[in-house]
Amino acid sequence: MPPPTRPLPSRRRTLLQLGLAAAVVIVTVVVGTSFAASRLAEREAVTDAAHTTNLLALAVVQPALEDALLTGDAAAYAAFDRVVRARVLPNGIVRVKLWTPDGTVVYADESRLVGQRFPLGDEQRETLAKPTTRAEVSALDRSENEFERYGGKLLEVYRPVWTPSGSELLFEVYGDYEPVSARAFDLWRGLAGVLTSSLLLLLVLLAPLIWRLLDRLGAAQAQRESLLRRAVDASAGERRRIAADLHDGPVQDLVASSLVVSGAAEAARADGRPALSANIAEAGSTVRASIASLRSLLVDLYPSRLADAGLAAAVSDLARPLAGRGIHVDVSVDEDEAARLGEAAQQVAHRVVREGLRNVVRHADARHVTIRLGRGGVDDRDHDVGQDFGQDFEQDLGQDVDRVFDDVFDGDDHGDHDPARPVVLVLHDDGVGFDPAAVLPGPEGHFGIRVLADVATDVGAVLRVRSAPGRGTTWLLALPVEEDR
Repeated sequence: MPPPTRPLPSRRRTLLQLGLAAAVVIVTVVVGTSFAASRLAEREAVTDAAHTTNLLALAVVQPALEDALLTGDAAAYAAFDRVVRARVLPNGIVRVKLWTPDGTVVYADESRLVGQRFPLGDEQRETLAKPTTRAEVSALDRSENEFERYGGKLLEVYRPVWTPSGSELLFEVYGDYEPVSARAFDLWRGLAGVLTSSLLLLLVLLAPLIWRLLDRLGAAQAQRESLLRRAVDASAGERRRIAADLHDGPVQDLVASSLVVSGAAEAARADGRPALSANIAEAGSTVRASIASLRSLLVDLYPSRLADAGLAAAVSDLARPLAGRGIHVDVSVDEDEAARLGEAAQQVAHRVVREGLRNVVRHADARHVTIRLGRGGVDDRDHDVGQDFGQDFEQDLGQDVDRVFDDVFDGDDHGDHDPARPVVLVLHDDGVGFDPAAVLPGPEGHFGIRVLADVATDVGAVLRVRSAPGRGTTWLLALPVEEDR
């Protein structure tokens, strides 16, 4: 059996979902481009800092170096300091250091560092061993960085330089990180602008296509509903024809046969053949039982009382036989609300009542059944029409019948006359109940209930079953009114 078909979403809901999805994508793009721009700007800044440091080392620092700087000569230090402050620091550099291979600072624009000795890191020693330029974003977590920890991250670049006599020194500079932030913002603005505008343009181009698709889906849905209505009408006509054929043919023949058999039994008894009379009478009982079964089948195929006298009378007819079994059935049908239902919805309500009462007789061991149909206190739009029926079973009933009805039906003081509010049918028994999770879900579940669920879905209704061991069973059917269809 194919799964129930979900109704199509409204245009407004579809466009709202599309807009929300576009907003999520745009936010994701903005965040993603921000991260990408930051990484790209940082990489470019590190490359530029390495290039600038190479130029400064070769064109400014190394020509200004003197061997006397290594011995702490004040004049050599002063001369080199003037060069650094005039030609190096103005290039976005915030700190300059010169190191000997043993980790001694022989020059720094921060004089408190001069003469101090710090252990060189592995990368710094490798730079001296294999002359190269290294650039990175410094975390400023080493001991020699105590005077640089005032403005966040810095760009650190170091490379070897040589004095006129060939002594190797490590030239280290720290550049300002602020240009990286500015560059990242520029990149982010460009990338985010291009991507966002592209997405918005795509959305604008897709909107007419989505609108046309919704038009086609709506037309297909309308055609499907029209075909369904025709199928229901054809099915009703076919049921009427079959019921008429059965009534006018086999039922009448069996009635005549019953009369003949009864006469034969009476004749045999009059002839003094009681055994034969008893056998013929038993056959007559079997024929009459078959007639009763066929007439019950006729009511199932075409409930004439539903067509002639309305839903209230048909429900009362279904409930009446239970009195002979000691089961009291209380029926309350709001005829004004029943009149709001279309023929297909009334047939579904009739079938649900019939199936519910059959289960009461066969399984429930109940003494009291209450059937009520009226204006619902819950809107069918709150239900997920057409979802898997197994998900609609509720195991925790835990309330008496009055509470069930209070929860489902409007009170007199609500004053709610929404024409779209569904008509709700509730059938409650005080029987033994059952565990829906154990009985209903899965391919081996109650077939009759699953068929009813699919039939209800076909007319836009929602069927639910609530039960628990020892707490009875409640059927709830929310039916769409005729104006909604």
